Amino acid sequence: MDARICLLPGDGIGPEILAQGVAALKAAGQRFHHEFTFVEALIGGAAVDASGEPLPAETVTRCLESNAVYFGAVGGPKWDSLPRAQRPERGILGIRKALGLFANLRPAMLFPELAGACLLRADIAARGLDLIVVRELTGDVYFGEPRGRELRDGLRTGFDTMLYNEEEVRRIARVAFETARGRRGKVCSVEKSNVLETSRLWREVVEETHREYPDIELSHLYVDNTAMQLVRDPSQFDVILTGNLFGDILSDEAAVITGSLGMLPSASLGAGGPGLFEPIHGSAPDIAGEDKANPLATILSGAMLLRLGLRLPEEADCIEAAVRRTLADGFRTADIMEPGKTLVGCAAMGAAVCERIHRIRG
Repeated sequence: MDARICLLPGDGIGPEILAQGVAALKAAGQRFHHEFTFVEALIGGAAVDASGEPLPAETVTRCLESNAVYFGAVGGPKWDSLPRAQRPERGILGIRKALGLFANLRPAMLFPELAGACLLRADIAARGLDLIVVRELTGDVYFGEPRGRELRDGLRTGFDTMLYNEEEVRRIARVAFETARGRRGKVCSVEKSNVLETSRLWREVVEETHREYPDIELSHLYVDNTAMQLVRDPSQFDVILTGNLFGDILSDEAAVITGSLGMLPSASLGAGGPGLFEPIHGSAPDIAGEDKANPLATILSGAMLLRLGLRLPEEADCIEAAVRRTLADGFRTADIMEPGKTLVGCAAMGAAVCERIHRIRG
């Protein structure tokens, strides 16, 4: 298979973790006889420095011309004082919108090899943690209008609009139900329908859409209860379906209780065109360039790119197996370090995974 992949390294640790992800994709390509062509484009602070804007038109074009987009991270204190339209984060929000990426899939799984790093009590962790957050990505308060700041009664006042229409809810609900069909067949829809009109519509449309999926078990939880239940007993969840704002918060919570944000990948998908694949952590400017970053979330995002973006499940399985073998062999970056294990840097961890991609049995 020949495929074109657009690389968006971005800022902070973005370039170094993405380099390891690309190395893993190349290793899988060599093993399974695929030819991947990589093109690079600017986004975030790096794009602001070069062009004055966080998402140049050329970047959007290169992404649209590719089969998949592989993203690192954006942001850092260097750009904190810029106007909102020039902030690096506008780059990732903009590319999601430009590519029509309305569904964000964030799996959170506790690797048995990292059970000691889990932040939950041992008895809770022993029940297991294997869930996926399906987050709507192009609506809600992040994109709703009107929004802004103004003086009201002499006081500075900020306002944002939480906004969804029924089709936006219906299409993300279908993604969640389809995802559940490939897992354990359970969807928990998360909202705040006891308070918000938007959430009342959300629940209504999710229940309507559920009629198309009688084989899937559907439950509902308020977002505050969900946050508590994720810590109390995450094993009860299979697929969590939720909106943009709640999904942003809950997926980070689900990820960090596994032990490290450096372990969790994500995929952003639309109705057609290229998907975008990225680790869920930020740009970590405090360790950028020091070879301390954990590249495993990025490498696992590359596995999602192969499975969901290029329809290469066997190759994706190989990368995931290589990551688990690397962990089983005792390699650890600083964020997941445990007594008796081998501390390695970003490049060495990536090299260890690539070595195992080449020699692990299929």
